[in-house]
Amino acid sequence: MPKTNLLTINTMKVLMFGWEFPPHIAGGLGTASYGLTKGLAKNNVDVLFVMPKASKDEDETYVKIVNASDVEVDTRFAHLQVFSDNVQFLEVESKLVPYIGVDEYYRIVDQLNSGILEEEKIGEKRKYEFSGKYTSNLMNEVEHYAMVAAEIARNYDFDIIHAHDWLTYKAGIAAKKVSGKPLVIHVHATEYDRSSETNRNDIVYGLERYGMTEADAVCAVSNLTRNIIIEKYGIPEEKVFTLHNAVEPTGKEIIREKYVDEKIVTFLGRVTFQKGPEYFVEAAKKVLEKAPNVRFVLAGDGDMMAQTINRVAELGIADRFHFTGFLRGSDIDLMFGMSDVYVMPSISEPFGISPLEAMRAHVPTIISKQSGVAEVLTHAIKVDFWDIDGMADAIYGIINYPALANFFAVKGKDDVDNLKWEHVAKKLKEIYQQIISLS
Repeated sequence: MPKTNLLTINTMKVLMFGWEFPPHIAGGLGTASYGLTKGLAKNNVDVLFVMPKASKDEDETYVKIVNASDVEVDTRFAHLQVFSDNVQFLEVESKLVPYIGVDEYYRIVDQLNSGILEEEKIGEKRKYEFSGKYTSNLMNEVEHYAMVAAEIARNYDFDIIHAHDWLTYKAGIAAKKVSGKPLVIHVHATEYDRSSETNRNDIVYGLERYGMTEADAVCAVSNLTRNIIIEKYGIPEEKVFTLHNAVEPTGKEIIREKYVDEKIVTFLGRVTFQKGPEYFVEAAKKVLEKAPNVRFVLAGDGDMMAQTINRVAELGIADRFHFTGFLRGSDIDLMFGMSDVYVMPSISEPFGISPLEAMRAHVPTIISKQSGVAEVLTHAIKVDFWDIDGMADAIYGIINYPALANFFAVKGKDDVDNLKWEHVAKKLKEIYQQIISLS
């Protein structure tokens, strides 16, 4: 593509790769994808959003959805050969057929070599059926998604590519290799956030670094994440941009309605190491020692759920705790409508959208200092994730002093109202323009 002054272009077309999109989401990634695409639409940017498995009920008001499971790939085409020169996992001459086991694969290869089975009967055209979830087969889906991405890039018109998180980086790179268009990757979390440094998954880390290295620009959801990208992945700082998240307005006022007389303190998020649920439980014990008329709600699911439930039982506070499982949509609004305090004690949080959703609902909020959202909020109480005493004191103060609770409820809502996706998208469009003008 020849160099262009994009300041004179009215409409820009983006090929965007994601892994989830509302209403079917597993966390903040899908929520951020929706808000960002809606914001881009308001900035005169057209987005073609590719996801592994669409359910046909996604909101396409502001975006066109492409279901990767519906895309037919023809491995004979030269664009996949170009792709194979740059990405190790694709073997152009491979006779591997989708959906067969290892034994069946070698049986077919033996038949091909002996002439019993003609290669043409396997067929060069194929579709890959994706689960679109986070399964044990995830790495295979990541690789197949990249093959589909190459096919999509060959058939659609666009100006720039945007890939969300490590699951889609190979797809973004494949699209770039095929089309020659610039690539922006969006880092919502790193392996250093999901795991401790000693438990780092080197395969995921390698994919993340590969995506960051191949990209023309890297967007980080916070300065905290930007610093990790520069220091831990060795990416030049001039290539990394901070792009804070925002919150999607509901268009309706969340009803504040309680069904119990007790105060309700809520944790909402994945029950994993990164989110610090154990610190929430320990702080709850300390609060209940001084204020027994409080209920604690842990809304979410994850690999630490059993451990967390056991700890609640050990501390003797099970009668004060409620485990709702994963919540979405109107159930989240209902939960915030009942909450008196929201707590996010994350050990490492690249950003954290849930505090914005809580504050939008007039819920006083406590967040860890180790979160990206702490960079943009003024009227949230900030504590170190490990400071259980400080967290307990903050909870106690809000539930016992109405003036303090009202101050953070009102001022917090004002904070959130100033964080709009269309403003984030405007900054992103400027990054797009800068990158395309250099290509």
